[in-house]
Amino acid sequence: MNTDALIDARRSEWDRLDVLARRRRLSGAEADELVHLYRAGSADLAELKTSGGRSAAGDYLSGILGRARLKLTGGPDNLLRTLPRFFVWQLPAALYRIRWTSLAVTLGFVAVVALVALWAGSDPAYMAALGDESSLSQYANEDFIAYYSDHPEGVFAGMVWTNNAWIAAQCVMFGITGIWPVYSLVVNATGLGTSAAVMFWYGRGSDFLLYILPHGLLEMTCIFVAGAAGLRIFWAWIAPGARSRGAALAEEGRALATVVVGLAIGLAISGLIEGFVTRQEWPHAISIGIGAAALFACLAYALILGRRATRRGETGDLTEYEAGTPRLVAG
Repeated sequence: MNTDALIDARRSEWDRLDVLARRRRLSGAEADELVHLYRAGSADLAELKTSGGRSAAGDYLSGILGRARLKLTGGPDNLLRTLPRFFVWQLPAALYRIRWTSLAVTLGFVAVVALVALWAGSDPAYMAALGDESSLSQYANEDFIAYYSDHPEGVFAGMVWTNNAWIAAQCVMFGITGIWPVYSLVVNATGLGTSAAVMFWYGRGSDFLLYILPHGLLEMTCIFVAGAAGLRIFWAWIAPGARSRGAALAEEGRALATVVVGLAIGLAISGLIEGFVTRQEWPHAISIGIGAAALFACLAYALILGRRATRRGETGDLTEYEAGTPRLVAG
């Protein structure tokens, strides 16, 4: 094949392809022309490489075809457009979709805490098994409150944030097992109920509530949401509906993995409250009010923005470009 003749014959088509590939918007006819020229240019590039290997003309044509391919397939949004979409649409939609599951997890957790606290607090033998009299008394009268001021504010906030964020991430990531979220929640509920039993046993129940509530309102809500997200992933595997199990798991996993980012932020806020507010000798109405305001803001974000996002068709999943074109199913 005469390479120079091919270049002379096709140069105008390549230039036209380059012009179309650089345009911001194309009409229907121009889009069809772009596809036609792209196919022809791909065949020309194959001819050039077959006959003469790498060449300047081949590199030139390859660059044009790369731009045209990007024009045809699309590209990822830049960060300045991705972040607003994530926080305004994807994350609220994911949180809103699991609102009822989160409520069920919350009620179950509170029930376990109450049952453990009532049972442990009414059984002297069990209380004795927890430790000797002096140790339990010191915990109730000194250690429980001192725990919030044993470390500098920033260090303590970082400690509780990383610990709670790790628990939340595990609930979501290992949610497919169906066991880990339940196990993690029950263990935490049992520990909290036992702590409450000891505090109430020594008449310090009010301290337990007053020191737990400022940060615990938001902190525990985040853990409940994490458990709910994990269980929803498990349920997608158990009851995928018309989708295959793999497709259902992929969609729910991608959608609810976004929850981890939101929970990390929520737990960071609760960590700041626990590190900088709970320890303060302020009126308890102020400390609890700060925690309640943080919880209200997060709930408003999830429910108000989430409702609007789901009505728009958002699920929390990635965009079609990022996740791939979904397979359509009936039902």
